[in-house]
Amino acid sequence: MGTQNAAPLRLTDFRDLAAGHVTRPVWDFVDGGSGDERTLAANTSAYDRHRLRPRVLTDVDKIDTRTALFGTALATPVGLAPIAYHRLLHPEGEAATVRGAGRAGALTVVGIFASRTLEDIAEAATGPLWLQLYWLRQRAVLEQLIERAEAGGYEAFVVTLDAKRIGQRLRDMRNGFTLPEGVAAVNVDPAVMAEAHRAHEADSAISAHAEISFDRTLTWEDLAWMRGRTAKPILLKGVLTAEDARLAAEHGVDGIVVSNHGGRQLDNAVASIDALEECVEAVSGSMPVLVDGGIRRGTDVFTALALGADAVLIGRPFLWGLAADGADGVEAVLRMATSELEHTMTLMGTATLADIDRSAVRP
Repeated sequence: MGTQNAAPLRLTDFRDLAAGHVTRPVWDFVDGGSGDERTLAANTSAYDRHRLRPRVLTDVDKIDTRTALFGTALATPVGLAPIAYHRLLHPEGEAATVRGAGRAGALTVVGIFASRTLEDIAEAATGPLWLQLYWLRQRAVLEQLIERAEAGGYEAFVVTLDAKRIGQRLRDMRNGFTLPEGVAAVNVDPAVMAEAHRAHEADSAISAHAEISFDRTLTWEDLAWMRGRTAKPILLKGVLTAEDARLAAEHGVDGIVVSNHGGRQLDNAVASIDALEECVEAVSGSMPVLVDGGIRRGTDVFTALALGADAVLIGRPFLWGLAADGADGVEAVLRMATSELEHTMTLMGTATLADIDRSAVRP
Protein backbone atom coordinates (compact mmCIF):
# COMPACT_ATOMS: atom_id res chain seq x y z
CA MET A 1 0.00 0.00 0.00
CA GLY A 2 1.40 3.39 -0.96
CA THR A 3 1.87 6.09 1.65
CA GLN A 4 -0.88 8.20 0.08
CA ASN A 5 -3.49 5.54 0.92
CA ALA A 6 -1.93 4.29 4.15
CA ALA A 7 -4.18 4.00 7.19
CA PRO A 8 -3.81 6.96 9.53
CA LEU A 9 -1.40 6.41 12.40
CA ARG A 10 -1.70 9.87 14.02
CA LEU A 11 -4.59 12.26 14.44
CA THR A 12 -2.88 14.69 12.08
CA ASP A 13 -2.95 12.01 9.35
CA PHE A 14 -6.71 12.54 9.20
CA ARG A 15 -6.01 16.15 8.23
CA ASP A 16 -4.29 15.01 5.06
CA LEU A 17 -7.16 12.65 4.28
CA ALA A 18 -9.76 15.37 4.81
CA ALA A 19 -8.15 18.09 2.71
CA GLY A 20 -9.07 16.46 -0.58
CA HIS A 21 -12.76 16.11 0.30
CA VAL A 22 -13.77 19.78 0.58
CA THR A 23 -13.47 22.98 -1.41
CA ARG A 24 -10.73 25.47 -0.63
CA PRO A 25 -13.07 28.07 0.98
CA VAL A 26 -14.58 25.40 3.24
CA TRP A 27 -11.11 24.09 4.12
CA ASP A 28 -9.96 27.59 5.04
CA PHE A 29 -13.10 28.11 7.15
CA VAL A 30 -12.33 24.94 9.13
CA ASP A 31 -8.55 25.12 9.18
CA GLY A 32 -7.96 28.82 9.70
CA GLY A 33 -7.63 31.11 12.70
CA SER A 34 -7.85 34.83 13.30
CA GLY A 35 -5.30 37.52 12.46
CA ASP A 36 -1.82 36.16 11.87
CA GLU A 37 -2.96 32.86 13.41
CA ARG A 38 -0.53 33.17 16.32
CA THR A 39 -3.01 31.78 18.83
CA LEU A 40 -3.88 28.97 16.44
CA ALA A 41 -0.20 27.99 16.32
CA ALA A 42 0.32 28.55 20.05
CA ASN A 43 -2.48 26.15 20.98
CA THR A 44 -0.49 23.23 19.61
CA SER A 45 3.05 24.44 20.33
CA ALA A 46 2.21 25.14 24.00
CA TYR A 47 1.88 21.41 24.60
CA ASP A 48 5.48 20.99 23.44
CA ARG A 49 6.64 23.02 26.44
CA HIS A 50 5.35 20.41 28.88
CA ARG A 51 7.31 17.30 29.76
CA LEU A 52 5.90 14.13 31.32
CA ARG A 53 7.37 12.55 34.47
CA PRO A 54 6.72 8.78 34.27
CA ARG A 55 6.60 6.59 37.38
CA VAL A 56 7.73 2.97 37.55
CA LEU A 57 6.71 -0.15 39.48
CA THR A 58 2.99 0.54 39.35
CA ASP A 59 0.38 -1.96 38.22
CA VAL A 60 -0.79 -0.86 34.78
CA ASP A 61 -1.96 -4.22 33.47
CA LYS A 62 -5.46 -2.76 33.05
CA ILE A 63 -5.97 0.84 31.96
CA ASP A 64 -9.31 2.54 32.62
CA THR A 65 -10.19 5.74 30.73
CA ARG A 66 -13.78 5.88 31.97
CA THR A 67 -15.06 9.04 33.60
CA ALA A 68 -18.33 10.87 34.28
CA LEU A 69 -19.62 14.42 33.94
CA PHE A 70 -22.72 15.53 35.86
CA GLY A 71 -23.52 11.90 36.56
CA THR A 72 -23.28 10.76 32.94
CA ALA A 73 -20.85 7.90 32.33
CA LEU A 74 -18.33 8.30 29.50
CA ALA A 75 -15.93 5.75 28.05
CA THR A 76 -13.34 8.45 27.43
CA PRO A 77 -12.48 11.93 28.70
CA VAL A 78 -12.17 13.04 25.06
CA GLY A 79 -15.33 14.70 23.75
CA LEU A 80 -16.33 16.73 20.71
CA ALA A 81 -16.28 20.52 20.85
CA PRO A 82 -19.18 22.55 19.44
CA ILE A 83 -18.64 23.50 15.80
CA ALA A 84 -21.19 24.80 13.31
CA TYR A 85 -22.31 23.45 9.95
CA HIS A 86 -21.04 19.87 9.84
CA ARG A 87 -22.78 19.44 6.48
CA LEU A 88 -19.98 21.55 5.01
CA LEU A 89 -17.86 18.44 5.50
CA HIS A 90 -20.27 15.53 5.04
CA PRO A 91 -23.81 15.24 3.64
CA GLU A 92 -25.15 13.70 6.84
CA GLY A 93 -23.61 16.44 8.95
CA GLU A 94 -24.14 16.27 12.71
CA ALA A 95 -26.10 13.02 12.44
CA ALA A 96 -22.93 11.28 11.26
CA THR A 97 -20.90 13.05 13.94
CA VAL A 98 -23.03 11.87 16.85
CA ARG A 99 -23.23 8.32 15.52
CA GLY A 100 -19.45 8.13 15.49
CA ALA A 101 -19.15 9.71 18.92
CA GLY A 102 -21.76 7.40 20.39
CA ARG A 103 -19.94 4.30 19.16
CA ALA A 104 -16.80 5.59 20.89
CA GLY A 105 -18.67 6.30 24.12
CA ALA A 106 -17.91 10.02 23.91
CA LEU A 107 -19.72 13.27 24.63
CA THR A 108 -20.83 15.54 21.79
CA VAL A 109 -21.43 19.25 22.33
CA VAL A 110 -23.79 20.22 19.50
CA GLY A 111 -23.45 23.75 18.11
CA ILE A 112 -26.30 26.25 18.01
CA PHE A 113 -25.62 26.61 14.28
CA ALA A 114 -25.85 22.90 13.57
CA SER A 115 -26.88 22.01 10.04
CA ARG A 116 -29.21 19.22 11.20
CA THR A 117 -32.18 19.73 13.51
CA LEU A 118 -31.76 19.12 17.22
CA GLU A 119 -34.36 16.40 16.92
CA ASP A 120 -32.59 14.61 14.03
CA ILE A 121 -29.30 14.77 15.92
CA ALA A 122 -30.87 13.35 19.07
CA GLU A 123 -32.48 10.53 17.09
CA ALA A 124 -29.11 9.57 15.59
CA ALA A 125 -27.23 9.78 18.89
CA THR A 126 -26.37 6.88 21.17
CA GLY A 127 -24.12 8.94 23.42
CA PRO A 128 -24.73 12.00 25.59
CA LEU A 129 -25.45 15.38 24.01
CA TRP A 130 -24.96 18.92 25.28
CA LEU A 131 -26.07 22.03 23.40
CA GLN A 132 -23.85 25.05 22.83
CA LEU A 133 -25.44 28.49 22.60
CA TYR A 134 -24.26 31.91 21.54
CA TRP A 135 -26.05 34.67 23.37
CA LEU A 136 -28.22 36.15 20.64
CA ARG A 137 -30.04 39.46 20.86
CA GLN A 138 -33.25 37.53 20.24
CA ARG A 139 -33.76 35.90 23.63
CA ALA A 140 -36.96 34.26 22.46
CA VAL A 141 -34.83 32.22 20.05
CA LEU A 142 -32.60 31.09 22.92
CA GLU A 143 -35.61 30.18 25.03
CA GLN A 144 -37.06 28.05 22.25
CA LEU A 145 -33.73 26.26 21.75
CA ILE A 146 -33.48 25.50 25.46
CA GLU A 147 -36.99 24.06 25.46
CA ARG A 148 -36.36 21.94 22.35
CA ALA A 149 -33.04 20.67 23.70
CA GLU A 150 -34.55 19.63 27.01
CA ALA A 151 -37.38 17.85 25.21
CA GLY A 152 -34.81 16.05 23.05
CA GLY A 153 -32.74 14.77 25.97
CA TYR A 154 -29.78 17.17 25.80
CA GLU A 155 -28.14 17.07 29.21
CA ALA A 156 -26.38 20.44 29.58
CA PHE A 157 -25.90 23.85 27.99
CA VAL A 158 -22.57 25.43 27.03
CA VAL A 159 -22.67 29.19 26.55
CA THR A 160 -19.86 30.51 24.35
CA LEU A 161 -18.84 33.97 25.58
CA ASP A 162 -15.75 34.89 23.56
CA ALA A 163 -17.50 35.86 20.31
CA LYS A 164 -19.24 39.18 20.86
CA ARG A 165 -17.87 39.83 17.41
CA ILE A 166 -16.15 37.42 15.07
CA GLY A 167 -12.35 37.42 15.01
CA GLN A 168 -10.59 38.72 11.93
CA ARG A 169 -10.41 35.44 10.06
CA LEU A 170 -8.38 36.62 7.13
CA ARG A 171 -8.75 33.47 5.09
CA ASP A 172 -12.55 33.77 5.19
CA MET A 173 -12.37 37.49 4.44
CA ARG A 174 -10.19 36.91 1.38
CA ASN A 175 -12.51 34.16 0.20
CA GLY A 176 -15.64 36.21 0.90
CA PHE A 177 -16.86 33.06 2.62
CA THR A 178 -20.61 32.41 2.54
CA LEU A 179 -22.56 29.30 3.38
CA PRO A 180 -23.17 27.24 0.25
CA GLU A 181 -26.64 26.30 -0.90
CA GLY A 182 -28.06 23.44 1.13
CA VAL A 183 -26.11 24.24 4.31
CA ALA A 184 -27.88 26.30 6.95
CA ALA A 185 -28.34 26.72 10.69
CA VAL A 186 -31.62 24.87 10.60
CA ASN A 187 -32.42 25.27 14.30
CA VAL A 188 -32.54 29.06 14.12
CA ASP A 189 -35.18 31.14 12.33
CA PRO A 190 -34.02 31.81 8.74
CA ALA A 191 -34.62 35.53 9.27
CA VAL A 192 -32.01 35.50 12.04
CA MET A 193 -29.50 33.68 9.81
CA ALA A 194 -30.11 35.48 6.50
CA GLU A 195 -26.89 37.51 6.66
CA ALA A 196 -24.81 34.32 6.82
CA HIS A 197 -25.85 33.55 3.24
CA ARG A 198 -25.11 36.95 1.67
CA ALA A 199 -21.77 37.72 0.06
CA HIS A 200 -19.82 40.65 1.50
CA GLU A 201 -16.86 42.27 -0.21
CA ALA A 202 -13.62 41.79 1.76
CA ASP A 203 -15.54 40.16 4.60
CA SER A 204 -17.14 36.85 5.47
CA ALA A 205 -20.88 36.33 5.75
CA ILE A 206 -20.31 34.64 9.12
CA SER A 207 -18.77 37.83 10.50
CA ALA A 208 -21.54 40.00 9.08
CA HIS A 209 -24.17 37.77 10.66
CA ALA A 210 -22.51 37.96 14.08
CA GLU A 211 -22.40 41.76 13.92
CA ILE A 212 -26.17 41.98 13.91
CA SER A 213 -27.09 38.88 15.91
CA PHE A 214 -24.74 38.53 18.89
CA ASP A 215 -25.54 40.47 22.07
CA ARG A 216 -22.60 42.65 23.12
CA THR A 217 -24.39 44.04 26.18
CA LEU A 218 -24.18 40.72 28.05
CA THR A 219 -22.83 40.84 31.62
CA TRP A 220 -22.54 38.38 34.51
CA GLU A 221 -25.94 39.46 35.78
CA ASP A 222 -27.60 38.17 32.59
CA LEU A 223 -26.75 34.59 33.50
CA ALA A 224 -29.67 34.64 35.93
CA TRP A 225 -32.01 34.85 32.92
CA MET A 226 -30.76 31.50 31.62
CA ARG A 227 -30.71 29.90 35.06
CA GLY A 228 -34.37 30.84 35.37
CA ARG A 229 -35.16 28.83 32.24
CA THR A 230 -33.38 25.53 32.88
CA ALA A 231 -32.38 23.28 35.73
CA LYS A 232 -29.81 21.55 33.50
CA PRO A 233 -26.10 22.23 34.07
CA ILE A 234 -24.82 25.46 32.50
CA LEU A 235 -21.17 25.75 31.48
CA LEU A 236 -19.36 28.87 30.27
CA LYS A 237 -16.99 28.46 27.33
CA GLY A 238 -14.24 30.94 26.54
CA VAL A 239 -12.81 31.37 30.05
CA LEU A 240 -9.06 32.06 29.99
CA THR A 241 -8.32 33.75 33.33
CA ALA A 242 -8.51 32.94 37.01
CA GLU A 243 -10.54 36.11 37.51
CA ASP A 244 -13.33 34.95 35.20
CA ALA A 245 -13.18 31.41 36.55
CA ARG A 246 -13.79 32.75 40.07
CA LEU A 247 -16.66 34.91 38.83
CA ALA A 248 -18.20 31.89 37.14
CA ALA A 249 -18.14 30.04 40.45
CA GLU A 250 -19.57 33.05 42.29
CA HIS A 251 -22.44 33.31 39.81
CA GLY A 252 -23.47 29.71 40.27
CA VAL A 253 -22.63 28.18 36.91
CA ASP A 254 -21.96 24.46 36.86
CA GLY A 255 -18.74 24.25 34.84
CA ILE A 256 -16.31 26.08 32.57
CA VAL A 257 -14.54 25.32 29.33
CA VAL A 258 -11.09 26.88 29.15
CA SER A 259 -10.92 27.88 25.51
CA ASN A 260 -9.72 30.52 23.07
CA HIS A 261 -12.14 29.34 20.38
CA GLY A 262 -9.50 27.27 18.64
CA GLY A 263 -7.47 30.38 17.83
CA ARG A 264 -10.37 31.81 15.83
CA GLN A 265 -11.15 34.87 17.96
CA LEU A 266 -8.55 37.11 19.69
CA ASP A 267 -5.21 36.56 18.02
CA ASN A 268 -2.24 36.44 20.42
CA ALA A 269 -4.51 35.33 23.26
CA VAL A 270 -3.01 32.89 25.73
CA ALA A 271 -2.95 29.25 24.62
CA SER A 272 -5.70 27.25 26.26
CA ILE A 273 -3.38 24.79 27.98
CA ASP A 274 -1.37 27.69 29.42
CA ALA A 275 -4.54 29.15 30.95
CA LEU A 276 -5.85 25.87 32.32
CA GLU A 277 -4.00 25.60 35.61
CA GLU A 278 -4.91 29.05 36.93
CA CYS A 279 -8.57 28.45 36.09
CA VAL A 280 -8.55 25.07 37.84
CA GLU A 281 -7.00 26.60 40.95
CA ALA A 282 -9.50 29.47 40.92
CA VAL A 283 -12.58 27.23 41.11
CA SER A 284 -11.01 24.98 43.79
CA GLY A 285 -12.83 21.83 42.76
CA SER A 286 -16.27 23.44 42.91
CA MET A 287 -17.12 22.54 39.31
CA PRO A 288 -15.85 20.51 36.35
CA VAL A 289 -13.25 22.22 34.17
CA LEU A 290 -12.91 21.23 30.52
CA VAL A 291 -10.37 22.50 28.02
CA ASP A 292 -10.12 22.62 24.23
CA GLY A 293 -7.68 23.93 21.65
CA GLY A 294 -4.60 22.34 20.10
CA ILE A 295 -5.05 18.74 21.27
CA ARG A 296 -3.47 16.55 18.61
CA ARG A 297 -2.24 13.43 20.45
CA GLY A 298 -2.84 11.28 23.50
CA THR A 299 0.03 12.89 25.39
CA ASP A 300 -1.78 16.23 24.99
CA VAL A 301 -4.90 14.74 26.55
CA PHE A 302 -2.81 13.35 29.41
CA THR A 303 -1.11 16.72 29.94
CA ALA A 304 -4.45 18.51 30.16
CA LEU A 305 -5.76 15.97 32.68
CA ALA A 306 -2.58 16.30 34.75
CA LEU A 307 -3.00 20.07 34.85
CA GLY A 308 -6.47 19.67 36.28
CA ALA A 309 -8.93 19.25 33.41
CA ASP A 310 -11.80 16.86 34.05
CA ALA A 311 -12.19 16.26 30.30
CA VAL A 312 -11.01 17.66 26.99
CA LEU A 313 -12.82 18.62 23.81
CA ILE A 314 -11.35 18.23 20.34
CA GLY A 315 -12.49 20.24 17.34
CA ARG A 316 -10.62 20.16 14.05
CA PRO A 317 -9.45 16.52 14.41
CA PHE A 318 -12.98 15.14 14.49
CA LEU A 319 -13.94 17.35 11.54
CA TRP A 320 -11.04 15.81 9.62
CA GLY A 321 -12.46 12.38 10.42
CA LEU A 322 -15.97 13.48 9.43
CA ALA A 323 -14.79 14.83 6.07
CA ALA A 324 -12.70 11.76 5.34
CA ASP A 325 -15.14 9.02 6.33
CA GLY A 326 -18.32 10.28 7.97
CA ALA A 327 -19.38 8.59 11.21
CA ASP A 328 -16.63 5.98 10.84
CA GLY A 329 -14.04 8.74 10.59
CA VAL A 330 -15.32 10.48 13.72
CA GLU A 331 -15.28 7.20 15.62
CA ALA A 332 -11.76 6.44 14.36
CA VAL A 333 -10.45 9.82 15.56
CA LEU A 334 -11.96 9.39 19.02
CA ARG A 335 -10.73 5.82 19.34
CA MET A 336 -7.24 6.83 18.26
CA ALA A 337 -7.11 9.70 20.76
CA THR A 338 -8.33 7.39 23.53
CA SER A 339 -5.95 4.60 22.53
CA GLU A 340 -3.04 7.04 22.58
CA LEU A 341 -4.16 8.20 26.03
CA GLU A 342 -4.22 4.56 27.22
CA HIS A 343 -0.72 4.05 25.83
CA THR A 344 0.51 7.18 27.61
CA MET A 345 -1.15 6.16 30.88
CA THR A 346 0.57 2.78 30.73
CA LEU A 347 4.02 4.29 30.23
CA MET A 348 3.31 6.96 32.87
CA GLY A 349 2.34 4.37 35.49
CA THR A 350 -1.23 5.63 35.89
CA ALA A 351 -3.89 2.94 35.61
CA THR A 352 -6.91 5.22 36.05
CA LEU A 353 -7.71 8.86 35.36
CA ALA A 354 -7.80 9.41 39.12
CA ASP A 355 -4.13 8.43 39.27
CA ILE A 356 -3.15 11.35 37.02
CA ASP A 357 -2.11 14.42 39.01
CA ARG A 358 -0.03 17.58 38.78
CA SER A 359 3.18 15.72 39.64
CA ALA A 360 3.02 13.97 36.26
CA VAL A 361 3.89 17.11 34.27
CA ARG A 362 6.80 19.52 34.38
CA PRO A 363 6.62 22.75 32.36
